[in-house]
Amino acid sequence: MSSSLICCFKAAVVRSLLKLDGFDPICPSMPKMTTKKKNSDDPELIREWSLPVEATLGSTVRVKGILQEVRSRLPSVVKKSLDMQSGALILIMPENAKTVFRATSSVVSKALEDIADLPVIPREIEDILTITASERKRWLEDGRLPSAGIRTVRLRGRARQITFHVFDPRVVEDLLDRGAVDEWREDDAAAKAENRRRAAYQAKLTRLLKKKEKTKRTEPTPEEAVPGLSGWDDFGSDGLLR
Repeated sequence: MSSSLICCFKAAVVRSLLKLDGFDPICPSMPKMTTKKKNSDDPELIREWSLPVEATLGSTVRVKGILQEVRSRLPSVVKKSLDMQSGALILIMPENAKTVFRATSSVVSKALEDIADLPVIPREIEDILTITASERKRWLEDGRLPSAGIRTVRLRGRARQITFHVFDPRVVEDLLDRGAVDEWREDDAAAKAENRRRAAYQAKLTRLLKKKEKTKRTEPTPEEAVPGLSGWDDFGSDGLLR
């Protein structure tokens, strides 16, 4: 971006803070940015960027993520001038903001050159693959869903940071095309059924062992099993055993 355009952007920020009317005294070529009123018939400057399927992966959540990424590269005074509409990005500014409009358009176009390679964040992959958060975490842990790295961001208006895994958009696209999620769910269902079968067998075996142990404790010892002989002492006292 040229130094004159940077000057214009800085002037817009200063003007928005000071709430000056009319033209900017620092950069006369940049008129005051005003919030667009609904149903306004004022002339406007409009430009739209269609997003390729390889970038959005058919997800409106992904489109919103792309919008936020592009907005992060714009000065705060013009961020809200860029919005999403029908799977595309659209820039709308007053007709008297031609200089800022051209500069902003240039930044947006540059940001969208490699937007298809923008890493996929958790909420986007859940929408693209139609999976739950628990499935994402489970498949990430067992390696079926490969991570493309870790990203740390600071929540807006908060001091706390959050860290999460991101994913390669091409890997996500491949998983989507070959229906890997359906296969994984079938594998998980089979593994779950097998685990239940093993658990039931183990529980049955435990019950049998406990029952056997209980029966063993109630059985008499060999000494206890010999029946008493009536008159044995008398038989011995008569000397018949000598």
